[in-house]
Amino acid sequence: MSGRDGQGPTYTLTSDEDDGGFWGVAAADDGLFTPLPGGEGERRVRLAGCSPRGGLLRSVDRAGTRRAVAGNAWLGLLDDDGVTMGSYFVNDVTVADVRPSSLGSGHMDLTVTCWCDAALPGAERVWGWIRTGRLNRTGMWRELSAEDRRAWLSVALWSRKYLRQGRPDAPPGRVVTLDGRAVVDRDAFYCALGEAVNGPCGYFGWNLDALDDCLRGGWGATPPFTLRWDHSAESRARLAERVFVGDREVTLFELLLQIFENRGLRVDLR
Repeated sequence: MSGRDGQGPTYTLTSDEDDGGFWGVAAADDGLFTPLPGGEGERRVRLAGCSPRGGLLRSVDRAGTRRAVAGNAWLGLLDDDGVTMGSYFVNDVTVADVRPSSLGSGHMDLTVTCWCDAALPGAERVWGWIRTGRLNRTGMWRELSAEDRRAWLSVALWSRKYLRQGRPDAPPGRVVTLDGRAVVDRDAFYCALGEAVNGPCGYFGWNLDALDDCLRGGWGATPPFTLRWDHSAESRARLAERVFVGDREVTLFELLLQIFENRGLRVDLR
């Protein structure tokens, strides 16, 4: 992911161990969203224009050795105003290489290895849309591949507080309209529902357990509310995979209706 055309840092690093010590900023990265071959969560990340501090700075002098492990950290993603949009937990940050940076005196280009299975391939583009203000309408996820829809949902999850900007839940009694034509599979359902509740790139669960949590309140809509499910017959046909509930086997569509009913929602199938 490229930086912000020299306008300032794009990432922050904050230790998860030494009292939240600040490890510095970086102008750009390459590799965070690209898993190494054979390791789903293993990453080799180049942090360009980095100004390391604290534990990260101490590891710079040990680059390439066994003592170059800085530890666990939170890697925050910044918007064009320097506000944190979201962050990823990265394990075992280890400095592998250090080079002078062309992005300013006193800066370094660090190559670090780490583990981060939450930074999914395809998420980089969505973060870029949020950062530049281009994620400003609903339905942008519809043109994505199935794999990229999963990445979209991950960004919706990690950016939810930033995108909601502290807005409270809608009061009980709201009508949420879901367009069933867009629900082509399980992840498309969560993309469509998240946007129906919370707007562009909105989050309202990305698996069954998370959906149930969101229906308890605090995620954009306060139960009870009405879900108006337009073109529900199309959704029913596409959410026909079989799942077990106790000793019963039902379709995913039927299970979703059961979850909604258990949380006091009225579902208006159209």
